[in-house]
Amino acid sequence: MDETAARPTSGQRQTIESPLTVCMLASGSKGNAIYVSDGTTSLLLDAGLSGVEIERRLNTLGLKAEHLDAILVSHEHSDHIKGVGILSRRYHLPVYLTKETEKAAHCIVGRLEETKHFQCGEPLNINTLSVRPFSICHDAADPAGFTFSHQGIKLGVATDLGVATSLVKTHLKGCTALILEANHDPAMLVNGPYPWPLKQRVKGRTGHLSNSDSRELLKELLHDGLSHVILAHLSETNNTMEKAISEVGLALQTCGKTILTGATQDKCSEVFCFNGFK
Repeated sequence: MDETAARPTSGQRQTIESPLTVCMLASGSKGNAIYVSDGTTSLLLDAGLSGVEIERRLNTLGLKAEHLDAILVSHEHSDHIKGVGILSRRYHLPVYLTKETEKAAHCIVGRLEETKHFQCGEPLNINTLSVRPFSICHDAADPAGFTFSHQGIKLGVATDLGVATSLVKTHLKGCTALILEANHDPAMLVNGPYPWPLKQRVKGRTGHLSNSDSRELLKELLHDGLSHVILAHLSETNNTMEKAISEVGLALQTCGKTILTGATQDKCSEVFCFNGFK
């Protein structure tokens, strides 16, 4: 066979053997951590479990904490940073966070091995991973959502936000995969055991997205290239996986190609691998 005939033309795309790998180590009000890797650079987006528990969960996946390259922090609430300090010191990991988040998190994380500041709205590179942080509405010092880009793959992460602003929607457009908050069922929240001030906080503009909020956001983000949506930060008190999947799934009635799953608090999700192109 003619050797030149086997080469893709400039208009063709060729699969690369270097997928973007994602795993939800934990998701919920008791602790959050997401593993992201492009095969060269591996990091944790938040580390809201103890260092020991994060090590254990990585081990169940055949991964080692000592192979991590960094920790990226979304905001300073304890369910996102509980294990940041110990992991940073134990494995000499740099921690990427905003200056405001560092100040607010200091009493929990203590000394960090190395601090690297970013600003929402300004792209950054963590070794080979391209990251774009963007501002979200949450009751924290300087909370951020993120997109990760690798070889044509775009992963969007938006949890811990009370409302999906136009800025959020702009950043999440065109994603291959999305990790979206579906925190509560409104009726369960109103009729549930939380005190009224906490109910007001959860459903407010700086609180958390409901199942219906997530459904409406997903409707605006749908496109032919969206392969997977992972629902995150489900409340164990004010939601169920069945309610979240059922409600948010209504957004996918006209899009049969997109897979919808949910992440839980007590165990790791499956490992998702998204292949890029060149």
